[in-house]
Amino acid sequence: MKDPHTIIVKPVITEKSTFQVEKNNAYSFKVAKTANRIEIKEAVEKIFDVKVRKVNTVMQNGKRRRVGRSIGFTSAFKKAFVTLEPGFEIDLL
Repeated sequence: MKDPHTIIVKPVITEKSTFQVEKNNAYSFKVAKTANRIEIKEAVEKIFDVKVRKVNTVMQNGKRRRVGRSIGFTSAFKKAFVTLEPGFEIDLL
């Protein structure tokens, strides 16, 4: 298995993600592009010492950005939505 800290890049903390934490006990993480759901589940359980119920993943495409006349794209990344079992929580702050 890969190192858990290379699989989980960083948490995604937005207004929408905080509502998901309160409503569904679901947390968002930016993860490695090559990581699958099983590796993400094991990494979250190992790093935060919690029990994971399910993992949903989505690939975020890069957004188009302009600087003067030149046009480029931001980097694409993979995002994971991790739902925890009742009674478990992660303190991200």
